[in-house]
Amino acid sequence: MTSRPITHVATTDISDMMNPGTERRMPLPGFDDEFVDFPHYIIRITDRIWHDREVELCLKWYSEDCAIHTLGGDIVGAQTVVDNTWATLAAFPDRRLDADNVIWSREEDGAFYSSHLITSKMTNLGASDFGPATGSRVRVQTIADCLCRDNRIVEEWLVRDNLALVRQLGFNPDEIARKRASAARDRGQDLVAFHAGNRARVLSGDSIRPAPGSGAAIAAGMLQSVWSEKRAGAAADFYDFRVGGSYPGGESLYGPDEVAAWLAPMLGSFPDAQLCVDHVAEIPYLGEARDVALRWSLAGTHTGHGRYGDPTGAPVYILGVSHFRIMNGRIREETVVFDDLALRQQIEGWRLNQSG
Repeated sequence: MTSRPITHVATTDISDMMNPGTERRMPLPGFDDEFVDFPHYIIRITDRIWHDREVELCLKWYSEDCAIHTLGGDIVGAQTVVDNTWATLAAFPDRRLDADNVIWSREEDGAFYSSHLITSKMTNLGASDFGPATGSRVRVQTIADCLCRDNRIVEEWLVRDNLALVRQLGFNPDEIARKRASAARDRGQDLVAFHAGNRARVLSGDSIRPAPGSGAAIAAGMLQSVWSEKRAGAAADFYDFRVGGSYPGGESLYGPDEVAAWLAPMLGSFPDAQLCVDHVAEIPYLGEARDVALRWSLAGTHTGHGRYGDPTGAPVYILGVSHFRIMNGRIREETVVFDDLALRQQIEGWRLNQSG
């Protein structure tokens, strides 16, 4: 076993990640010899599938019954991943998946868990899920959380900033949400009903509580203070005064005041919202700083005026992932990703059902 450090994606050049040598840097039982450590596995298979266009390798690196959870609904199986990847490339043939970070953890059963923050730049040259080709050049953030065992992804939680995507494509997100809700109803599908079990789980209060003093405890404390305790002003208690971050809709914010201003209409829309932390991963950054990934769920009811128009009473669920950089006990950087378009679809679907 080499003494070289485990790959830290946020601080390593892509050429070094693609050519890391051949010696293992950590035990990886069941994984192919070409992977020197777990972050390298995540980066390398993504590069092979998307950039080398070896899409059929998904059949090797995803389990046959792998469940991929998204806010717009679940998909199952390696072949479905292959089909969806080709469909995405037909709409965005030049799509890149550039790795901003991989925050990972070892799981109790010997599996590994990754939270992969990606920036994609691409041009819409074919019809997509959102409409006809527009020729628009877009940039969007995605986080893929993957549970991996024996060289395969066995479960995935996928969040993408589809609100930013449709806006850059030139579409009206509320119109797209209404069309998707109407089409789903015609197929006998209902996102609100689909997520009923997820909402019940969140409201049961079954939330992970990270170890006191950890970076994850700081990040989780902020989420609970803001969402479950309804303290939008708590941002000043947790954030560095220079905090910078990105938020759904392609929002780029600086300072606790701008973060609090973004949060306010969210809290106003769902005044009874409760948040549950579902998974925690934490790795060192530079010096004493820490990189933290939290996968979280939120349940609430659209009974307030805020970001989503007049109250509808819709029960909603959000699947989200947040990446944090914790420095000197405060949040210095934050990236929040959830599918705001699928959230709007829940609200529009509820509105359609109530109107008959």
